[in-house]
Amino acid sequence: MHIDILTLFPEMFHGVFNSSILKKAEENNAVQYNPINFRDYTDNKHQKVDDYPYGGGAGMVLAPQPLFDAVDHLKEQRKNTAPRVILMCPQGEPYTQEKAEELSEEDHLIFICGHYEGYDERIRTHLVTDEISIGDYVLTGGELGAMVVIDSVVRLLPGVLGNNESAIKDSFSTGLLEHPHYTRPREFRGLSVPDVVLSGNHQKIEEWRQKESLKRTYERRPDLLEKMELTDEQKRWLQVWKNEK
Repeated sequence: MHIDILTLFPEMFHGVFNSSILKKAEENNAVQYNPINFRDYTDNKHQKVDDYPYGGGAGMVLAPQPLFDAVDHLKEQRKNTAPRVILMCPQGEPYTQEKAEELSEEDHLIFICGHYEGYDERIRTHLVTDEISIGDYVLTGGELGAMVVIDSVVRLLPGVLGNNESAIKDSFSTGLLEHPHYTRPREFRGLSVPDVVLSGNHQKIEEWRQKESLKRTYERRPDLLEKMELTDEQKRWLQVWKNEK
């Protein structure tokens, strides 16, 4: 996968891309990152990339010319791919694990990170393929949001995680929150590990994990269950917990 990031602050990405899983992914040739200062594409003699909004109002608006020219250039460099052009924006669709899995199938992603009041609407309507929001709040710019999306996508690429099942069983990948985990010691400050995970009976362990995953979702994110088709057994478990309440 090739990832271009159009930003006014490419240095923000250097520490993130040179650490942990994201660094290993690039070293293993699973991904290539390319942070670009889109100010380099402006035709304004003062290197401006923004202007006052028509009709007045607070703040500055990113002009279309630098971003259109930058995306055109990136597409020209990689003619054999049709990139997803992603605008990081509070007005975008809420980001989900399902979206991360969808994007992980692509060969080329281009992220646009704004840093002003907003974007010229022509950028939204004629340049981007996706608008993404990582939450119902406003950040100073799109850079942090892009980092979140890139991290969640890259870890899904084949061979990036040491164990490919890790991503498959993550929270939200199954539609549910992940089950509890335990490690040594068996007893810690009077707190014990559940007997079932020490039983060696893999069938019982898997049943326990599925049940705990469902219970945790019911307790913490019941909204997720509204989107799922539950089995009869899962419905019985839910009814038991509801009766206990």
